[in-house]
Amino acid sequence: MENRTEVTGFFLLRLTSDLHLQLPLFMILLLIYTITLVGNLGMILVIVLDFRLHTPMYFFLGNLSLVDLCYSSAVTPTLLTGLLIGDKVISYNACAPQMFLLGSFATVENYLLASMAYDCYAAVCKPLHYTTTMTPSVCTSLIIGCYVCGFLSASILTWDTFNLIFCKSILVHHFFCDVLALMVLSCSDTHISELVLIYIVSFCIFFALLIILISYIFIFITILKMRSAAGHRKAISTCASHFSAVSVFYGTLIFMYVQPNSSHSMDTDKIASVFYTKVIPMLNPVINSLRNKEVMIAISRVWTEKLGEIKLDFL
Repeated sequence: MENRTEVTGFFLLRLTSDLHLQLPLFMILLLIYTITLVGNLGMILVIVLDFRLHTPMYFFLGNLSLVDLCYSSAVTPTLLTGLLIGDKVISYNACAPQMFLLGSFATVENYLLASMAYDCYAAVCKPLHYTTTMTPSVCTSLIIGCYVCGFLSASILTWDTFNLIFCKSILVHHFFCDVLALMVLSCSDTHISELVLIYIVSFCIFFALLIILISYIFIFITILKMRSAAGHRKAISTCASHFSAVSVFYGTLIFMYVQPNSSHSMDTDKIASVFYTKVIPMLNPVINSLRNKEVMIAISRVWTEKLGEIKLDFL
């Protein structure tokens, strides 16, 4: 405990040490974050304001936008500050909440994508029973389960990480408080902590992937049995945006965490972290809106209605 209390904060490294790249990177990441805020907030507002989108699929999409917004915001301010002023000091007590929030929302998205896969399965494979299968209570229970599992998993990992003794160094080779980057700094035996990390992350990822895989196997079989070309197109359009989000999200997470500790490169992890904390939250609303005609129509409808209300108020 004495050694642990000596560490009152950590130095977070900037994304790059090249001074010529810092300003361009800052501008690019600020633009990405702005698009993320506008895209996800816009998606949430459209779903809330348009009653025609009050369906299970859009209920999940709205929560996906909320989660993307939250876990991008958990890291982006720290990253942008580091690019402007250099290596950033973060207190010991601020590092733990950042790790918890990022881990929570990333895990919630993991289970949320699995729930959305089940929703796609119900829509494509059991269209006649869809309304009785995906009832409001079922959808609410799935969402609550996603958040509970996410917060519980992140709590275990955060508690386990901050029970280690940090006495080697306070220089974190990352731009935020990442579990792997902090474990490297510990002078405790991290073998158990590494196993806990691998088991929890592997279980969360592969359990969700198993649900997604089974759902898509049944969807694929159902599509093959369809004789109508219109049915094929409708089924594919229902699942296309979800499949794109799944591919990008899990590909990055598996690359980062499900590998031996000795093979980790912090520089590579930093690039992957930028991708899944900045690019994925920006891409999800873009993919879901561009690939979904109902969303585009709803955006146009809400925009037209609001402009009409403004004109009436002005007159």
